[in-house]
Order: sequence, then C-alpha cells, then structure tokens
Amino acid sequence: MPEPIGLPNVSQLLQNPALGHTKLLNPQQQNEGADFKSALLDSLDEVNRLQMDAAKGIQKLSTDPTANMAEVFVAVRKADIAFSMMMEMRNKLVEAYRELQQMRI
Repeated sequence: MPEPIGLPNVSQLLQNPALGHTKLLNPQQQNEGADFKSALLDSLDEVNRLQMDAAKGIQKLSTDPTANMAEVFVAVRKADIAFSMMMEMRNKLVEAYRELQQMRI
C-alpha cells in the first residue's frame, strides 16, 4: 500500500537513501544549517502542490461530468491530510519556541 502523501516509507529509505534526506541518516553531516530549512520548504511546497492538484480536480469535476470522482476525492483527502500535518508541525514548532522563550538563563 503506498504512503498517503507520497512519501517513501522507512524501509525504502533504509534500502535507498537517495529517496530521502540522507543527512537524517548520517549523524556526522547534521551540522549543516540548511537541512531543516530545506526540508521544511520542501514539505511546504509539497502541501501547496497537493492543494493545487485538489483544486484542479474539483474544477475539472465541476466542468466535466465524465471526470473520475474517486480520483478527485483522493486528491482532496491527500491535500487535507497534508495540510493538517503541516499545521500540527507548525503548532509544535510554536510551542517549542515559546518554551525556549520561557527558559531562564
């Protein structure tokens, strides 16, 4: 069964590190500061792409009566799940930032 958002699963990453961020698998290379930023921007781009695909599917469904409703439903659901996941990541980041602000030095 494929991953719901089109991301490779862990076994695929371990077998073929080129599918994902090899920096996450190699702890010696984690000192590069752009990894988190690029991963975050890539995930935002992916969420945006999924939402645009869903919007195109809805537009096609409303104009073309022969459009496949199941494909549109799957695209909308993928976009919804990706957006929900992105919002949860955002909430966790904001929570961590606020916790760091409250720390006494």
